[in-house]
Amino acid sequence: MEKNIDNYLDNHFIHRSNWLRAAVLGANDGILSTASLAIGVAAASNLREPIVIATVAGLVAGALSMAAGEYVSVSSQTDVENADIEREKQELIETPEIELQRLAEIYEKRGLKKETALTVAKELTEHDVLGAHIRDELGINEISQAKPIQAAFASGAAFTVGGILPLLVALFLPLKYMEYYLYGFAIIFLIILGVISARTGGSSIGKAIIRITFWGTVAMGLTALVGYLFNVNTI
Repeated sequence: MEKNIDNYLDNHFIHRSNWLRAAVLGANDGILSTASLAIGVAAASNLREPIVIATVAGLVAGALSMAAGEYVSVSSQTDVENADIEREKQELIETPEIELQRLAEIYEKRGLKKETALTVAKELTEHDVLGAHIRDELGINEISQAKPIQAAFASGAAFTVGGILPLLVALFLPLKYMEYYLYGFAIIFLIILGVISARTGGSSIGKAIIRITFWGTVAMGLTALVGYLFNVNTI
């Protein structure tokens, strides 16, 4: 029976949601921002050096910014969660009866009968009063709880991997029609990312590909347009 339960849990992917979100966001931004930057420069230049320099600069700055931004953002979420937990601890000390009733009302709203809800609330309170309120009143659990370092590392590392791909295109493919090479390979990279993220998260591959390809095309197209409009030739 225990083995069957473990197998059932293995079929779900929600436990991957935190790091998967950060990794997909980082890789998508890495591909998209560096490719868009390279396309914009390639559209306005006939030399390889400015394209490569701009791509490397975008890659380094983007990876650091993404990691720092994720850490700060998720840390802010952690601060809010910890503050709520501290308030909940104080409320459990000052008004335990009200907190018990509040917990019972939560279970009643979920479909339990009033008497059953109160019984469940009492038993969970006896087992782990703070844990019950954190989980069921505040909605914080091990899956949803913010993890700043994990998010920062996943996002920064994924951005770096994603950003290296357009850089390789800028380094080794023919300079003529470089913007088209960058666009084409970036779309391929985005499609691969969509497939990997969908399979890792157990979601629809088709939807992931359409979503990531559409917005990638829009971003790179607008960047190329800016490059053509300014047309700063570096010869």
